[in-house]
Amino acid sequence: MPRSQGRRLAPEARRDQIIDIGAKLFATRPYEQVRMTDIAAVAGISRALVYRYFPTKRDLFAAIYQRAADQLLKASELRPNTPLAEQVLAGLEAHFDFFAENARTVLVANRGALAGDPMIEGIISNELAELRGRMLDATGLLGHARARAGIALYGWLAFVRAVCVEWLAHPDPILSREEVRDMCMSALTSALAKPGGTATKLKPLP
Repeated sequence: MPRSQGRRLAPEARRDQIIDIGAKLFATRPYEQVRMTDIAAVAGISRALVYRYFPTKRDLFAAIYQRAADQLLKASELRPNTPLAEQVLAGLEAHFDFFAENARTVLVANRGALAGDPMIEGIISNELAELRGRMLDATGLLGHARARAGIALYGWLAFVRAVCVEWLAHPDPILSREEVRDMCMSALTSALAKPGGTATKLKPLP
């Protein structure tokens, strides 16, 4: 990767630059092979300056993962007056795109060097909670039905993440993207089924 000119940047712009460079390196190299020295060289700045923004490589990776999670949440925003089932499908496609485009980073966070790390787990938990809250509000459920659906949705979102990670972990996946999508939708229908087998309807947003 070519070295950039070491020009002066505002603090926020410099932070963004370091994250951009780090994201590219983590996407192409194993976590253990990414060095803060390399990031400094590409940015055209001193290693000390990189450490001023991110005290450890773990902190830098967490910032990269947080930005990716924020982008996923933005891509998964629900829209008014659109059937929720249709939006869930669109959200799944956004998830698949995210996982495919950030495969190495996702695997590091879920199965690699930082799997189980409290900082990364916090980002994942917040992302799942936000997605669940959006979907739960869109169902229009109240009381016990809402509480029940909330538990089901949280479990389903964790299921989607686990399935996507397993799918990514195999260079030659047995299942196609369409099969994974259908599996996730079937699991959602089952998760939201009421006692006796009646599924909760995914209503349009108001």
